[in-house]
Amino acid sequence: MNAWNWEDFKPTIKNISPQEMSIIDTLSTLQVERLRRGISQKEFADRIGMKQPQLAKIENLDSVPSLKTLDRYAAGLDLQITMNITPLQIIN
Repeated sequence: MNAWNWEDFKPTIKNISPQEMSIIDTLSTLQVERLRRGISQKEFADRIGMKQPQLAKIENLDSVPSLKTLDRYAAGLDLQITMNITPLQIIN
């Protein structure tokens, strides 16, 4: 059986906009970092001033986080979210 990972699976998803996919990618990266550091959801929610059920909804994508919430999440890991502006690729 082949092991799947997010980067293999992501191109198969067709019903999510590029903007939503960007949010999912960012949140996934942050969540993996929280888990890598061994920080529980409860501990992390307390750290960023959020209730654990609210954090669970965000991490389960039951609630789409705003940029402000993603910034708050990143700051709780001593990270910063940066944005890039790039030209749209127009396909003829």
